[in-house]
Amino acid sequence: MDPTTSGRFRVHDRRPRPDIEGADGEPVAGAEAADRETIDTSDADDVAPPEEFVLVEHAEGPVDPNEPDAGDRFDPMYATAEGYDGDLGERVASLKPGHVVDATLAWTDGSARFSAVEVVCETRFRYADGVEGMFEAAVDAWQSLRADGEAVGSVPTRSTDGDPNGALYLFADGPGGDTFDDLRAGRLPIEPLVARVNASRADADPREVFVLAPADHEFVAVYVVFDRDGVLAQTVRDTYDLAPGLAAGLDSAVPDAARADDETGQDEDTGRIDGTEDDADGVDDFDALDRL
Repeated sequence: MDPTTSGRFRVHDRRPRPDIEGADGEPVAGAEAADRETIDTSDADDVAPPEEFVLVEHAEGPVDPNEPDAGDRFDPMYATAEGYDGDLGERVASLKPGHVVDATLAWTDGSARFSAVEVVCETRFRYADGVEGMFEAAVDAWQSLRADGEAVGSVPTRSTDGDPNGALYLFADGPGGDTFDDLRAGRLPIEPLVARVNASRADADPREVFVLAPADHEFVAVYVVFDRDGVLAQTVRDTYDLAPGLAAGLDSAVPDAARADDETGQDEDTGRIDGTEDDADGVDDFDALDRL
């Protein structure tokens, strides 16, 4: 009987399975399966590789980085995305990046497959690299961080009515950096950022999480939008062509729907980026370096 693992997981991404074996089917020397790096060792015909899900443990609340197992808690695991039948096949096919699932994984020869899965929250993760026209709130907050010599930071955003609508996290990504790839692959965890937002909000609504790497700036933004079905999430999707967004003709733009506090996100008296104080919605006293 195959060993199993049961629990609550975040579907972090769905992607083609990297080739970590040689042409003879044996593991490539020095290749770590946990890293899942692509190693092309054959001249086989150009056949699309099978797809897999990247899964991470779901956090019910904020994680203390000083806990003994905090360093390994969000290590990614991988489950086959294809080859299921019947009702289970329909459930697996419907899974999207960002979904939270209760699942049982069966392990055979080191590979995991779903033996049961149920979606419990339909949060969505969306990834975009090389985006043009990064919205002003992110650029202004990043410039303030760099002026202070910081490589990572956070800022809450608000609607034009002043209501909190998102938590924006920014990470340096200089020449030769791979921050976007590390975030998408789960090597840098997004889950603690979402857990902080969820713990600070009175609702349990699904979120929309955008991981955006601008073409013209050396940072990566992780934008946790509080309302997945709200105007802000729709606007970001529409602006960066990530999914059907606002209806045609609606005159709105991300800089108007998402304003950093005090426009720049910087307190005029202290010089601190808003969102690092205890009263910031979704980013209360969160240090993005806790697990990064």
